[in-house]
Amino acid sequence: MNVVQNKETKFIDLGLIDYQEAWDYQTELFDQTVALKIENRKKEEPDQSITPNYLIFCSHPHVYTLGKSGDQANLLLDEKGLEEKHATFYKINRGGDITYHGPGQIVGYPILDLDNFFTDIHKYLRLLEEAIILTLADYGIAAGRIDGLTGVWIDIDNPAKARKICAMGVKSSRWVTMHGFAFNVMTDLNYFQNIIPCGIDDKAVTSLEFELGKKPDMNEVQERLKGHLADLFELDLVDS
Repeated sequence: MNVVQNKETKFIDLGLIDYQEAWDYQTELFDQTVALKIENRKKEEPDQSITPNYLIFCSHPHVYTLGKSGDQANLLLDEKGLEEKHATFYKINRGGDITYHGPGQIVGYPILDLDNFFTDIHKYLRLLEEAIILTLADYGIAAGRIDGLTGVWIDIDNPAKARKICAMGVKSSRWVTMHGFAFNVMTDLNYFQNIIPCGIDDKAVTSLEFELGKKPDMNEVQERLKGHLADLFELDLVDS
């Protein structure tokens, strides 16, 4: 546990950004924080530095990403198919299988030193899910979890109708997190037909727009989600 727990968290809105560019950016912040923690271990407690926290929101042009435990067979497109869909593909270092990112999503990358909050990855994932669940509740949509399946789902009590609205995959080292969640707000759901999402072939995917039957205000959704994340993690959010 850090000598001084720092709850201040810089909020960064990157807007629509290339996946590789965002990955490089969050990796830089992640590596800097891990390096600072390593240096702190060499110092006496009064001389240790406070570690930073970041919450990044963005969206990406059409892209498929495969986690380190995933199966590339769950991508149903070859190189030509990717070109035709104007999509890219990356193998990355998060947990989980394959997922899609695209315009109309809120992609969240919390880069938190969990030593500033709590050292429990299970709790961390459940709180990320809870922030999405509470945001959906703000719009009158009941959502929840399915045992053994990370992420947020609609109609969890009806296996035949259950559909995912938010995918998650994270990485952590020395209790510093990166990667995060992809919340389908106004997402083109047709792009999910080109993969077996998260390796699950018997569940559908949905979006807030589809469930509401109308386009939500993206800025409003983002602000509600920010608020729930701040409350659940007790973040002191500071806009960059």
